[in-house]
Amino acid sequence: MKNVMNGSAGNVVQAGAVRDVHIHSSRREVLAPFQLPPVPRFFVSRKAELAALRPGELVVLSGPGGVGKTSLALRWLQDRRGSFPDGQLYVDLGAHSPSGPVPPEEALEGFLHALGVTDVPPRLDRRAALFRSVTARRQLSVLLDNAVSAAQVRPLLPTSGTVVVTSRWRLSALGLDGARFVDVAPMGVDESVELLDNVVGQGRLAREPEAAQEVARLCGGLPIALSVVGARLSTRPRRTFSREVVELRDDRLPALDESASVRSVLDLSYVELPVRQARLYRLCAWLPGSTFDVSVAAAMIEEPEYDVEDALEDLVEKSLLSEAGDDRFRFHDLLRVHARRKTDPDRAAAVRRAVEWYLARAVEADSVVAPDRQRTGPAYRGARKDAYSSPEEAMTWLAGERENLVRAVEVAPVDLRWQLCEPLWALFLHQHLYQDWISTHRLGVVAAGECGELVAQARLRARLAQALINTGALDEAVEELEAVLAQDDPLSKPSALSMLGQVSRALGEPERALELYREALALRTRDRGRGQARRRVGEALMELGRHPEAIAELELAESLLTDATELARVRTFLARACRLAGDPARARALLDSALDGLSHSPVHLADVHLELAELADDPRPHRLAALACYHDQADPQAVRVQALLDEDRGAAGVIPQRRER
Repeated sequence: MKNVMNGSAGNVVQAGAVRDVHIHSSRREVLAPFQLPPVPRFFVSRKAELAALRPGELVVLSGPGGVGKTSLALRWLQDRRGSFPDGQLYVDLGAHSPSGPVPPEEALEGFLHALGVTDVPPRLDRRAALFRSVTARRQLSVLLDNAVSAAQVRPLLPTSGTVVVTSRWRLSALGLDGARFVDVAPMGVDESVELLDNVVGQGRLAREPEAAQEVARLCGGLPIALSVVGARLSTRPRRTFSREVVELRDDRLPALDESASVRSVLDLSYVELPVRQARLYRLCAWLPGSTFDVSVAAAMIEEPEYDVEDALEDLVEKSLLSEAGDDRFRFHDLLRVHARRKTDPDRAAAVRRAVEWYLARAVEADSVVAPDRQRTGPAYRGARKDAYSSPEEAMTWLAGERENLVRAVEVAPVDLRWQLCEPLWALFLHQHLYQDWISTHRLGVVAAGECGELVAQARLRARLAQALINTGALDEAVEELEAVLAQDDPLSKPSALSMLGQVSRALGEPERALELYREALALRTRDRGRGQARRRVGEALMELGRHPEAIAELELAESLLTDATELARVRTFLARACRLAGDPARARALLDSALDGLSHSPVHLADVHLELAELADDPRPHRLAALACYHDQADPQAVRVQALLDEDRGAAGVIPQRRER
């Protein structure tokens, strides 16, 4: 997962206008997302390019690295924020990221979460269709930064609104989508001098106009190079432009191209950095993810946070880092490449310290989110249980650092890699982040095996299998579950048997599912686990038409469970069994009690409405309510509900109207 700006990937979503949106069947307030990073402090001219941008269009800004495409887009969009009351979405598509470009499905996931969608479908085509539905008739803007191809951009186009794309390539194929193309060229000498004057100030350019113009030419008209030179001069009031010209000429590579301009400028700035700033510059470029805060940087270089904060702010002043929100920082991709070319013997150890920091913080958050869950990793021993005031606050931290945590799994030493998967599971489960879930847990399974941590490996396999089942990869899930059973871990075995039962039901084998569910029940010892196991037994018995037995099992499940949502789900299944057994009055009473318990679980709430439809004289209102619970109209369950509504329409000779969402 790259830097998807959904309020949960490195940058904090800014507070915005409040909208009432229908998410599934429950109406809730969602802040309109204003995700744009801050505009660079120094921005000049670009009048022709600004004039070429118009609201309501798809515009592609193309030009070489460091030419100021992103700054131009941010300046224009920030100046028109009031024109987009429904929000301003942003994603760095990572064309030049060390971890590779952002897949469009990941970007869509971030956008959908930012717009209030709680249940994001797993497939790209469904996410794209849902995004188009959610953005219909909305006044919003989307900034797709650092795009690599038209194929990456096309699924991210909303139904309405303004879209600005930045790329080093022209992406001509987007012309088929109605795009207009604006070439962003290096600035002329006059514009470059104006930028230098804004940065340096104090009338210094007036004293050396010819030298200032030569500095501008040597910087190749690239704002990133001009900003770094200007920052260096502004902090050294006695340094002359003439000296800057001499040093730039001496250091400049023979090929007078844009990359040579940037390298020579950055090398001169780097050699003048104090020791702490130079070390931060070298090492923070290797941090996982695209943005970072003071705490992890301090952990990486093992120095006090107050000293590190001052040093990071100085790097921002010198234009070697950018602000990425409140107390967060980021590298321009050219600066990251430059910083990574500077060798540091402490690099591997520093990266390990950063991963250890993320592991410790994630463990603290997970301990608050799910305090009663059994853990395997040694990082949980002695971990703080009060680092967050509530499970919601802890989950917010996990979501906010999601990109960095996923990247940390990828770069972690093998002994830390499997450990970091464990505290991420609650986040993945809660937000249905299947791609991150599957990719990290595959790495974790291998890492645990390499470390000889067979119990941890079995539990990670079981969690990986659940994600595979939920995304329809049943054959792969069965392979993982059979491996779990072969490892004979007492905690993982009943879960594996239950999931194999889930696969059997999906394959139309309820008898086999019943056998597996009963095997799992026999291994459960806690009330909650036994209650969930009996609910599954009851479901299989219903599929087999053995309704009295199903009622008995579901009643036992109800007596064992205490969680409101789990109780409501059991009562929904019990109501179905009672209806099928010929007791509609009890079924209705059970469904009425289930409605309250599922107010925050829209997909399960749909099951209640469908059961109520079976008991009603006119089923259409309840089926419409059920359909409104699914944001993804391509969801198989939503398709089934729509088919029932179509049948109602044919029977009644009327067209049912869907609830506006």
